Parts: sequence; structure tokens; C-alpha cells
Amino acid sequence: MGKDKEKRIRVVALGIIQEGDRLFLSRGKDPTTQQVFYRALGGGVKFSEPSEQALKREFQEEIQADIINIKYVGTTENIFTFNQVTKHEIAQIFQCDFADRKFYEIDQLSFQEKHRQKVALWLPKSLFISNELRLVPADVLSLLS
Repeated sequence: MGKDKEKRIRVVALGIIQEGDRLFLSRGKDPTTQQVFYRALGGGVKFSEPSEQALKREFQEEIQADIINIKYVGTTENIFTFNQVTKHEIAQIFQCDFADRKFYEIDQLSFQEKHRQKVALWLPKSLFISNELRLVPADVLSLLS
């Protein structure tokens, strides 16, 4: 079953939170290549769950945050290799805001995602435009207003 699960297209909902030149993103690292990347928070859409509901659920599960002003901005297809396994995602991208202002005042926060300890933090958008840092999926910035 593990092999079959890896060979499926996964639908995810990702939420970009932007304040001025800052983006709130999760930091990841490929355990095989050691390459660091950044990604919007969110996650898998369950069967019969609308993408917007999945996004709200994921923000609650990951960082106990409510999000508001949710606006769909586009869909992107992402085929990539992580930990030597090829993955395929269809990502529904949303722009949104935190309901609680306290999230705009923190520099970073740690959270647990399944068995992995992760960090979410505010980073300048300019670092991704200049390719100093890697944002995945790569075309997310082009969807932002």
C-alpha cells in the first residue's frame, strides 16, 4: 500500500499570508539533499472537504490559528522529488489573513506536523523574488496580488 500511496496525485490547499513585504511560511528541508525550502502553510484536502475548509482545518491543526479574508488566487501543479520519492500535487492557493493580530507580532513559531517538528516564520518576499531563498511551489509568487 505504501508504494501505491506514493504514486497518486495529492490535492492540497495552501494559504499565503502577506503583510507588507513579509510572507508567513513554513521552513522545510529535504532529508536526502539537505536543501532548505519554504512553503505556505496548509495541507491535504480530504475527500468531500472543500479546499477552503481544508485550509482552515490545517491552520487550526498546525498552529492553532483562525484565518479570515480567504481569497482563492489560483491553482498550480507541482511535481517534485522529496526524500528520493517523486511527488505530484495539485495546489489550490489562497491569500488570507490571521484573525488574531498576535500572529503578526511573532518572528517564528514551532509546531508539530505528524512526526516532524517544523518552524513557521515571517520572511521578506524580496528574498524569494531574488532567488536567495527557495519557495515551493515555485510559481506561487506569480499568483499573489
